[in-house]
Amino acid sequence: MSPTSASTFAGLSAFPLTPLSGDVVDERAFERLVERLAAAGVDSITALGSTGSYAYLSSDERARVARLAVSHAGETPVFVGIGALRTRDVLANARNAEAAGARGVLLAPMSYQPLTHDDVLELFREVTSSTELPVIVYDNPGTTHFTFTTELYARLAELPGVASIKIPGMPLDVDAMRARVASIRAVVPPQVTIGISGDAYAATGLIAGCDAWYSVIAGTLPEPALRITRAAREGRAAAALTESARLDPLWTLFAEFGGSLRVVAAIAEHLGLAPARCLPRPILGLDEAQRARVADVVADLGLAP
Repeated sequence: MSPTSASTFAGLSAFPLTPLSGDVVDERAFERLVERLAAAGVDSITALGSTGSYAYLSSDERARVARLAVSHAGETPVFVGIGALRTRDVLANARNAEAAGARGVLLAPMSYQPLTHDDVLELFREVTSSTELPVIVYDNPGTTHFTFTTELYARLAELPGVASIKIPGMPLDVDAMRARVASIRAVVPPQVTIGISGDAYAATGLIAGCDAWYSVIAGTLPEPALRITRAAREGRAAAALTESARLDPLWTLFAEFGGSLRVVAAIAEHLGLAPARCLPRPILGLDEAQRARVADVVADLGLAP
């Protein structure tokens, strides 16, 4: 693994959309999203995460998006998602991320047939052996349908290339979340950071000891996510929880509409940050009534730039 500091994998990592127009990546819209994130001061940008629709893009498209992300992020570190169904394609994506100048890679275990823990461990072993880039373990059971255990976290963290573990959000109070984070911290080396996902649970996770927030909403609306992150990391727990609670109408839409992707795409489209119907088919996005509700929440919360 390269000597990238563990602090690179801390703070707020923003996951931008990869907008499509006419079933082709809208490169200028993507560039603008990345430029906005760098200007806002996020700690890192993760291109081609689940919010970036990586699983729906070809290897060539992904290589191009990785290059665009790095070239438009300025000094902001860029991580690149490399997950794919076959190990050979994961390794090719890792090489393309290296060539683009990424500072790390994000790996989720994708599958059609269910994967075993040994399958996943060997996948990460091959990747960490083949790239100098630090690897983020991407635990996203809502999309991959693979469940990590604390024991598997520990086995993966023994690999020299693993830099961070992204855990899914859990509807727990701060004390219960603190105990969960502590149970993971007890089995992974101190240089491996722990990141929270699931935006509604991010404030709780950060207060409970997570080092990073791998954030969907920050990829389109970085400012409120930055306020939550800074407050939590500065020890202002009440302020972080208050800011997160202010966004409850948004978190409610995420839950009601089957996850964050469709809602965030609708926000980006509403604000003119992405073209209409920017998600890859067969994902249709929200219908007009749902989009109107999203627009009302954006207005009510004052989220428009």
